[in-house]
Amino acid sequence: MESQVPPLHTGSSVVSVQELFKETMETVPERYVRRDQEPQFLSGNGSYETPTVPIIDLGKLSSAQTGGDQELQKLHVACKDMGLFQLVNHGIGPSLLEDLKREVEEFFKLPLSEKMKFGIRSGEIEGYGNIMPSEEKLDWGDRFFMILNPVAKRRPDLFSELPLSLRNTMDSYIKETQKLGMQLLGLISKCLDIEINKMKELFEDGFQTLRMTYYPPCPQPELVIGMRPHSDASGITILHQINGVHGFQIKKDGVWAPVHFLPNAFVVNVGDVMEILSNGLYSSIEHRVTVNSTRERISIAMFFSPKLDSEIGPIQSLATNKSPALFRRIKMEKYVEDYLSQKLDGKSCLERTKLQSKKADAFQGE
Repeated sequence: MESQVPPLHTGSSVVSVQELFKETMETVPERYVRRDQEPQFLSGNGSYETPTVPIIDLGKLSSAQTGGDQELQKLHVACKDMGLFQLVNHGIGPSLLEDLKREVEEFFKLPLSEKMKFGIRSGEIEGYGNIMPSEEKLDWGDRFFMILNPVAKRRPDLFSELPLSLRNTMDSYIKETQKLGMQLLGLISKCLDIEINKMKELFEDGFQTLRMTYYPPCPQPELVIGMRPHSDASGITILHQINGVHGFQIKKDGVWAPVHFLPNAFVVNVGDVMEILSNGLYSSIEHRVTVNSTRERISIAMFFSPKLDSEIGPIQSLATNKSPALFRRIKMEKYVEDYLSQKLDGKSCLERTKLQSKKADAFQGE
């Protein structure tokens, strides 16, 4: 049976935080107030305790003559201990990134009536804005979400109707990042000491999505969250912080800490699917986005996942008598469906796939 892209739970309307911010306000509407947020970690002297995010040089990884083996080991340790790294010398030129910055900023400056031509439709996951559920608290950010692959699953009127200059720039960026993503997955195969064809079989022509997110300034940033804590339902995610404004945070050793992006570097994080495939050797990183009172933040993320009709589970060579399988086998489509049908909540979706989880039976196929 042909795989279908799982629908998002339906909502009553599409909302735009960007438009809300244009109104003069001193207090945040109650729908956005999140008093249950965990604070950012502070060290004893009151300064932020920032974990060291590994920096991986793709140029070295691609050349056996310039320390490639050492860099590969660094990549392995980064995925294992942090679940995240900054990627430099990734081969995507600064001129393309500058064009992307300009075009994405211009898109979010469009009048709401223009952006709503791409508005999310009830029951779908693609488009601009945020679906307003009946009772849930809302994040302080607007998104544009699009399926990249399989092309046949895309909303047909979405990409083709974007402003021409944005469409051309995004097309170039997407193609370059798709090549980069597959290159990284091949290198991760080496790190895990598995056949590269196994990873290609899962991810080549797999389920790929893109999300552009605009986080407006907020008069009371301590009361809201740009994006609530979660891990990604992907193999890997490649994140580009378009305008250099910080706000991305990771949960490391039980506390939240900021990640400061290097100029033109990408942040690559391990997703739930890679944790499952690696049988827990690599760990998906829980992360969130905070906002500030003066500057907007814009980011673009690409998510790389296996084919929707594929079955995911610990790779056979990584599930042994000494290291028994930690996760159930599950259709990729079903994992995505479960992930999208619930509100973002840490690593709860992944936890339900663990063999010892009491909730794991919810993932059993019919």
